Amino acid sequence: MTTGAAGADERTRADAGFVIREARPEDVEAICQRIVDLAVYEREPDAATGTPEDLRRALFGADPAVFCHVAETTGPDGGTEIAGIALWFLTYSTWEARHGIWLEDLFVLPEHRGSGMGLALLQTLAGICRERGYKRLEWCVLDWNEPSIRFYESVGARPQSDWTTYRLAGEALEGFGR
Repeated sequence: MTTGAAGADERTRADAGFVIREARPEDVEAICQRIVDLAVYEREPDAATGTPEDLRRALFGADPAVFCHVAETTGPDGGTEIAGIALWFLTYSTWEARHGIWLEDLFVLPEHRGSGMGLALLQTLAGICRERGYKRLEWCVLDWNEPSIRFYESVGARPQSDWTTYRLAGEALEGFGR
């Protein structure tokens, strides 16, 4: 549901007690912490090396190319808490001549899983696709992450088994790039 005061970028689930909204600069520290939490969950605790300043530049710099929506709820201290994040960027399909969204990270704190936050974040991105005429909402999931796979399949997402993801990074990237 879209709230009147906040505009189309804020959606609330009053029954669940959280709001989905676009990230703001003051959310950067909490978003970085959720990224670290995700890295721990994905068994790569040392892989999240980006700093809050890196993220601030990416999300709120002169020409942002990455975007974030957050699930905000009341924290244990009575203040607000960023309990879930969806970080994303635009893709492009040459065959369809249309943009899409690549969901880089979707994460909800364990104590809020099952509350509908993950679903609401994903629905928000699907809504952006519909509103803007984008043709795809895509992401990757680790093969062992059965709870996420079940969740994604429950909303109608299907794996793309015909394609294999390749990555050029680290020394290989440095040595290859000129």
